Amino acid sequence: MKAGFLFSTGFTAQRALLTTLGFVGLAAFYQRYNLDGPVYIVVGVVMAVAGSYVLKGRYIHLPVDKLLGGNPHHTSSASRVSEDMAHNREVPLKMTVLHGLIAGFGFGAYATIVTFVLAPQVPSVVYAPLPGAMFGLGTMSMQILFGAAFANLARIKKLTQEEISIIGRSTAGRTLYYGGIAFMFIGLLIVAFPLLDQLSISTGNPIPNLDAVNVGFVLVVSVVGVIGVGSLVKSYMDMTSIKRNRKSYSLPKQT
Repeated sequence: MKAGFLFSTGFTAQRALLTTLGFVGLAAFYQRYNLDGPVYIVVGVVMAVAGSYVLKGRYIHLPVDKLLGGNPHHTSSASRVSEDMAHNREVPLKMTVLHGLIAGFGFGAYATIVTFVLAPQVPSVVYAPLPGAMFGLGTMSMQILFGAAFANLARIKKLTQEEISIIGRSTAGRTLYYGGIAFMFIGLLIVAFPLLDQLSISTGNPIPNLDAVNVGFVLVVSVVGVIGVGSLVKSYMDMTSIKRNRKSYSLPKQT
């Protein structure tokens, strides 16, 4: 719940800034130059870096300094920790704020309406941040509600606080890591083939974001629906398997 709150805080701040830019006419370059691809790539990199830290206990690191002739990072005798001894690290909460700030640059139907339709209609620049802030606060409310619902569901399953924390970290790590790869892949495709971002199949539904199946819709469904839910199910199954093995080891041997 705290991670959802912090993510949405960054998202809300960015949306407030963007609607302010929309009011003064500086955000139009986004639509003119179609920055969806680069934004997807940046969001994907941030997600993958955070996910790598959660899953592997370290950030993705490219030894650029070593390639440029710098000192080696480790000696040959440097100790290493095997994968079976590694533990999921705590999600760095500062990354959720950063992720929210970057993710706020993505544009969907609602974001376009808020930025380019509603924001220019406010009385003055003083009120310009309000449409974006309200948009972000709505997102924040849903993030907190979903986080609380997950925690309550886990308690119904009689999971301990430690087990809930492990499942949450594992789910977050997998979703961020593999979701980030998906975002980067789609972003690269859009940069290489800009027409992909214009393709859509109408659903006949007048509600924005549900009126067509496009690249953004497929990306969200694949990350949240497939990767996110799949990661949650796998994390829960892994935890139940560990508990089952612990019980079998703790049973006294019959003579």
